[in-house]
Amino acid sequence: RASRLPPAPPPLLSAPPPPPQKPILNAGDGVGEHPTQALLDLFTVATAWAETGAAPPDVLACLAGKQLTLLGDLKHGRTTHSLALLCSRLAAPPSLVLVSPPELRMPQAVCDKLRARGVAVEETDALRQVLPQTDVLYVTRVQRERFATEEAYRAVAGSYVVDKALMEAAPPRCVVLHPLPRVDEISTDFDADPRARYFEQMENGMYVRMALLALVLGADLAAL
Repeated sequence: RASRLPPAPPPLLSAPPPPPQKPILNAGDGVGEHPTQALLDLFTVATAWAETGAAPPDVLACLAGKQLTLLGDLKHGRTTHSLALLCSRLAAPPSLVLVSPPELRMPQAVCDKLRARGVAVEETDALRQVLPQTDVLYVTRVQRERFATEEAYRAVAGSYVVDKALMEAAPPRCVVLHPLPRVDEISTDFDADPRARYFEQMENGMYVRMALLALVLGADLAAL
């Protein structure tokens, strides 16, 4: 089955960066990164906790002292790569727990960068053990289009399912995110839970990307 994008576009990896005359926004590159998604993810966490008083309404400080658990296909999940690396740039990054089947672990190059920047990183396949300490649970689907065969996909599909019963073990102010679309990794019986913020997250994508486009066009956001 053909993937939607080449896994590693040679021009992005081998060519020197272009002169900075024109702005470039990465809207997602294969299994590499998705930086605009990471920005809206962080914004969603900050606004969610600002509503409940769980953290200051400061986007850059909202994850200080928190645990961010990334779940699912961390090997191919470009959104998890970018979110983890963005967190490593924060003055007070969260601790990161990476939960996945062994075959879908976060790329070693990403883990090396995180640890080099002083981020505490734990890798495991045991979601239930880390869920009670999880402040943000970031769920991703296992991407069928990233596998060479149906058998390889079926071997790891459905490894984790977040549902109402499972989330009884999570903190009451835990924020649950998903970049969407989902398959069956989050049950619809959890959608009405106030901790489920993935639909709000999707809406925030429009606002954050509108702001980015306005910035590169020279708008003064403070005046809008």
